[in-house]
Amino acid sequence: MNLFANARKTLTVYASALTLGVSAALTAAPAAAQETYTWKVQSHWPGASSSYTDSLVRLQRVLDERTDGRLKLKLYEAGALFKAQETFNAVSRGILEMGTISPGYAQDKISLAGIASGLPFAFRNVWEATYFHQGMGFEQMLRDEAAEHGVYWATDKVYPTEMVIKKPINSWDDFTRLKIRSSGALQKFLTEAGAAASYIPGSELYSALDSGIVDGAHWGAAQGAASMALYEVAKYHVQPALNIAGTDVIIVSMKALKKLPEDMQQIVKDALDEQFWVRTNEYLYKERITLAKVIAEQGVQVNVMPDEVQDKLVKAAQAMWNEEGERSANAKKALAMLKDYLKELGYL
Repeated sequence: MNLFANARKTLTVYASALTLGVSAALTAAPAAAQETYTWKVQSHWPGASSSYTDSLVRLQRVLDERTDGRLKLKLYEAGALFKAQETFNAVSRGILEMGTISPGYAQDKISLAGIASGLPFAFRNVWEATYFHQGMGFEQMLRDEAAEHGVYWATDKVYPTEMVIKKPINSWDDFTRLKIRSSGALQKFLTEAGAAASYIPGSELYSALDSGIVDGAHWGAAQGAASMALYEVAKYHVQPALNIAGTDVIIVSMKALKKLPEDMQQIVKDALDEQFWVRTNEYLYKERITLAKVIAEQGVQVNVMPDEVQDKLVKAAQAMWNEEGERSANAKKALAMLKDYLKELGYL
């Protein structure tokens, strides 16, 4: 009897231990599943910019929903934590988990940044630039180069960059007299073409136009200019586009990304891939209706540059393309790929 009693007692202990173990595991599992992560996100967009809401707040919402609240983005508008040109380094070092930049702000690190910023007068339609990025592998080339600096690179959208100015461009002399707010490759191009281009942070752009520090500026195209109230002081919208490019980029710290569970890492990457297509198409739609609205309500006029001016700008642009190709072997490869593509399209 004692033998049976001891055996029953031993089985009871084992059963109790097993029950406690299972209970503990079940109790611990939800706690682990509910671990949350908060990422600081420094934007290069002021809060007033349309892309701050349409791109960054959208991404914040999407990631919150798809991770069931496990990944939170804490957003900071332009200049709140770092200057725009410092954001890439902050993300690279892991000080910031995420940021938004223009490729031109990372030219000292990414040799493809000038091409990514949009070589002037290369593409004529947005679909051409989207195919170059996603169909021909340029986006992956950017992503590989950024990864060497601990950064995951994701182009937010492709769109045209068009200037707003206070007086119309009716001749080459009109163009060369302009003082223009610009950035990245376009700043270099506009200066080499004959205008006086300088960088001014977005938060100071309206006052610079209003006070006459600059005569014109580009902040996206119609949508960006309207969101920044630039049409209040500059009534001419210039076409054709200076360039069509992936001018806005979302960058993520690889350190921060790798700290997430694998399922959340994939959610982030999928959301960023989706963002490219959603925001590119949404931007085009809003561009059309915004330009029509400011023409009707604010007296904005479309200033199509004369053929003489366009021809000179195209020649200046093509000379600059070759300079970008000399930055690295990677840039040379990308430029050759671009030129072959433009030849196929009949532009070269």
